[in-house]
Amino acid sequence: MNNKIERNPGVPFNPDWVECIQVNKSAVERRAASYSGRRSIKKQHQAAWLLKAISCIDLTTLAGDDTERRVRRLCEKAKKPIRNDIVKALGIEKLNLTTGAVCVYHEMLESAKKYLQGTNIGLAAVSTGFPAGLTPFDMRVEEIKRSVAAGATEIDIVISRRHVFSQNWKGLYEEIAAYREACGEAHLKTILATGEISTLRNVAKASMVCMMAGADFIKTSTGKEKVNATLPVSLVMVRMIREYFDRTGFKIGYKPAGGISTAKESLLYLILMKEELGRDWLEPELFRFGASSLLGDIERQLEHHVTGKYSAGFRHAIS
Repeated sequence: MNNKIERNPGVPFNPDWVECIQVNKSAVERRAASYSGRRSIKKQHQAAWLLKAISCIDLTTLAGDDTERRVRRLCEKAKKPIRNDIVKALGIEKLNLTTGAVCVYHEMLESAKKYLQGTNIGLAAVSTGFPAGLTPFDMRVEEIKRSVAAGATEIDIVISRRHVFSQNWKGLYEEIAAYREACGEAHLKTILATGEISTLRNVAKASMVCMMAGADFIKTSTGKEKVNATLPVSLVMVRMIREYFDRTGFKIGYKPAGGISTAKESLLYLILMKEELGRDWLEPELFRFGASSLLGDIERQLEHHVTGKYSAGFRHAIS
């Protein structure tokens, strides 16, 4: 993370900050729909925005059949996300472009750390009984500590949804505060599982509570839910980030995850961040995509930009 951004220490739990939150669903949906209806970004401007998107990707593999070989391929792709011929054609050799981070299960941390050695690419581990978050609490805290000890610089945790359903905001606050303490110097990204917590108001309130408890990022989804990142949910979450910043002066990051697989979609999220939060939130220190297939489509679009032709997807595999 960029040291110029002061880390969020959290604030004492204040129920008034939570209870006053209201969300106008129809207004949120109209605003979110407006992003895709605008004139699209074209030519060299589009290429520049797509390069920015690459720098904000948490390149992820969270499969039950993950192997060291797969993680090695992922790390090599993170270090060189675009084919050399495309880099040369774009004239961006000096940019030394990489993805923002690699995200894996705890068991794959040792391999990922080995293959990312000597880079500035973040190493993220999913934790706390991901994706359900239903393992015993002491085991969840211990899992965080073990991942940090194994080299993780970022920890993606999943909240206990039951706290949201019961409106037990103090319970959620205390849970996240404990995770924050267990992280130490590693940055905490809190996954709300927005597809499972029912309403936009719940999303907004859970976002605020997690930030109050010390989260460095708030994140939409595990990628395992039936509904993952959406623009309406993202709009609600980033507006909570803006409100928290107005109240405290601390900048919180945002990570939409799951379901974002095309270059066109990535541009909509970048536009949303720019318009709602400003230029600072277009850097990997404050914005990430949680994705596995997005990079391939972005690379394909960049090849089209330099050649005028679309290539087959297999030319941009994670290899």
